Amino acid sequence: MADIQPTDHQSPLGGIYRAFFSLISILAGCALVYGGLKLLVLGGSAYYLLAGLAYIAAAILVFLKNRYSLLVAVGTFIATCLWALFDTPEFGYWALLPRLVVPAILFTLNIWAVATFSNINASVRRGSVFTGLGIVGCLLLTLVEAFYPHGQIISSEVAEKNPELAHTDKADGPEDWEFFGRNAAGTRYAPYTQITPQNIDKLKVAWVYHTGRRIHGTGTGVDENTPEQIGNVLYSCTPENLITALDADTGKPIWKFDPKAHTAEHVTCRGVGYYDIDKDTSLAEAEKTADSAQMCRQRILVSTVDARFIALDAHTGTPCAGFGVDGAVDLKPQMGPVEGGRRYHPTSMPVVMGHVAVIGGWVRDIVHGEPSGVVRAYDVRNGSIVWAWDVGHPDNTASPPEGQTYTLETPNVWTLPTYDKELNLVYLPTGNGPPDYWGGDRDAVKEKFGAAIVAVDAATGKTKWVFQTVHHDVWDYDLPSQPVLYTVTNAQGEKIPALIQTTKTGHIFVVDRRTGMPVTEVQERKVAASPSAQGEHLSPTQPFSVGMPIIGADPLTESAMWGVSMFDQLYCRIMFKNSVYEGPFTPPGEKPYIEWPSLLGGMNWGGISIDEAKGVMFVNDMRMPLRMSLVTHEEAKKYKSSTDEVPGFMGTIRPQIAGPYSGVRIDILQSPLEVPCNTPPFGTMSAIDLHTKKLLWQVPMGTTQDLGPMGIKTHLPIPMGMPTLGGPTSTASGLVFFAGTQDYYLRALNSANGKEVWRERLPVGAVAAPLIYRSPKTGKEYVVISAGGMSHSPDVGDYIIAYALLDGVAQK
Repeated sequence: MADIQPTDHQSPLGGIYRAFFSLISILAGCALVYGGLKLLVLGGSAYYLLAGLAYIAAAILVFLKNRYSLLVAVGTFIATCLWALFDTPEFGYWALLPRLVVPAILFTLNIWAVATFSNINASVRRGSVFTGLGIVGCLLLTLVEAFYPHGQIISSEVAEKNPELAHTDKADGPEDWEFFGRNAAGTRYAPYTQITPQNIDKLKVAWVYHTGRRIHGTGTGVDENTPEQIGNVLYSCTPENLITALDADTGKPIWKFDPKAHTAEHVTCRGVGYYDIDKDTSLAEAEKTADSAQMCRQRILVSTVDARFIALDAHTGTPCAGFGVDGAVDLKPQMGPVEGGRRYHPTSMPVVMGHVAVIGGWVRDIVHGEPSGVVRAYDVRNGSIVWAWDVGHPDNTASPPEGQTYTLETPNVWTLPTYDKELNLVYLPTGNGPPDYWGGDRDAVKEKFGAAIVAVDAATGKTKWVFQTVHHDVWDYDLPSQPVLYTVTNAQGEKIPALIQTTKTGHIFVVDRRTGMPVTEVQERKVAASPSAQGEHLSPTQPFSVGMPIIGADPLTESAMWGVSMFDQLYCRIMFKNSVYEGPFTPPGEKPYIEWPSLLGGMNWGGISIDEAKGVMFVNDMRMPLRMSLVTHEEAKKYKSSTDEVPGFMGTIRPQIAGPYSGVRIDILQSPLEVPCNTPPFGTMSAIDLHTKKLLWQVPMGTTQDLGPMGIKTHLPIPMGMPTLGGPTSTASGLVFFAGTQDYYLRALNSANGKEVWRERLPVGAVAAPLIYRSPKTGKEYVVISAGGMSHSPDVGDYIIAYALLDGVAQK
């Protein structure tokens, strides 16, 4: 039978479809030509311009029913596939997605439009239809693949070659979770084996407690609290320091104490300190018995957001009468212009060292003359000051004379110090001296002690050694996390008492905690050192910790820019090429520059966990580049000034009044869809073998379920790997618990391979580290998370949730 060719009259829908395709193709082509020309002028890829011209040509040819449109469609798609393979820095699902999905859709629409032509034979028509259907099938598979993790790194070879990673049921150490990281070393390791990868599916909610924290209005803060567990009591704090003692088995409150603490910025409480005079080995028995009063022999120590230091009786919550004035010490005197605590207050708990507690503080790093960054030690019995680490007066560890202040605008310690009882040293992780982003007139003190680990004699406050992680820090790369103490082997096979420090740059430094000398290799490498800012000078080198894995800090390139589609990827490439980027430590300047890793991290305040039995370290990170620029006094008149944190500073300038500048503009390097421009994952969990110093595994953490383009919840659990905060907790049974993802889940990973073995939906997000303890009354093991909402999330709550195995599940 003769082939009957349809005409436009016989198939009126064909004309409508061709017109539809031509419109779509010409709009896409014009957008690509416009953006592609801008990118080409900036020295970027020519692909987008050429592709745009091809799509415009395809639109015209289809509209004219020209048979060459099929050749153009096939040629364009093949060329796009080849370009995508060669342009992709790392072959993978997320890298190829924006390069191929839209071209595949346009190709399918194009060949289906060709199938409506009246001047082609049936075999071409059928081929076009079935080829399009095949591509639609591939696109559907691509959509399905989005719901599976991509970008994992599993190094089974390393694990197999290391016999020390064999499973062990080692479960020694104290029963109490007495410190932020459980023990004084900060390893956040629970030596328990009751909850295992095999029975974790039986882990269910045991109890829920509502803290009563304020969840509306300004200054509500972020719940970063890991409760403290002493015996059968948990001690919890809210962002505004409402303290509650809870029964560890039921979650029922025993007592509450509200200090009525309020401030405007950095409102948070990460935990409380604990002191027991009867167990204090730093005091002689005569000193312990000298105070015969039973009240406050065990006390809870609280540093508040309005800059007070409070001691409470651990059993009743009553302020300790002999401590300071009515149980409180005012931390503001002699600190400089604190504005009632608005410009200075502690953001981390007191660190107890025998009968002395060390307190640092957050300082608002905006102008010269900010409050002092001094770190002070107080006697926890009476609140008297024992010593002060004031780097402006290093030989004077006493308080200044009446009417004078500690040295202003010195590097501060806003995260947790760590105490080494054996060496009697306290390790201070410092920030930089304000202002953050311009250091043209910094003095020798700021240059030496900024962004450094400083070892201080715990008895006298005298500096013992300094190890700097960033020289002349003008990137706000202050040390964000608690130093962790753990014994490792060096290159010569010697066991070294080490200190492990994570950083915002993605570098992990391991130093001998006796001397401050590196245990793993650190190289001073040349970096871009020609200052772009007026009156600035930069360090020609920076320390790179090459002896440990560097997490999430691969240098950016134009081809590493990402987007949900080829259009926002093109936008991101234009933004990249239109910014200054000279690799790590790109000099700040007035022209927009890219800071990567950014001041957000890399690693942030959550810190790490170490499986002490296996010698494996777990660390989470975030990957969110920033596009920044210094703003002169004159240019600053065009902007609104804001001290908000991410993402509140977008489109404003953060005050930074120094030299010729009034502020710094800080924007996330993101597409118009508000998706970061770097290729996913945006956050991961990594396991590092501390024996070999190699990466064991790395997996993306978190899905897009509760956050998506334009900040809209997608409700789709796509495991892209989202920015993380908070920290992990590991167990002897081979689990890593973590909640600091952008979606609202508490998760457990198999510590051997990073595979998710359990997750439980939370009512709101959580950035706190999980607490894991064993009840001394029932022997039951609990996992507790404080869920108050992710940073800057509209969903805020006041939950403390405890999980335990169902009754009847075998317990060890």
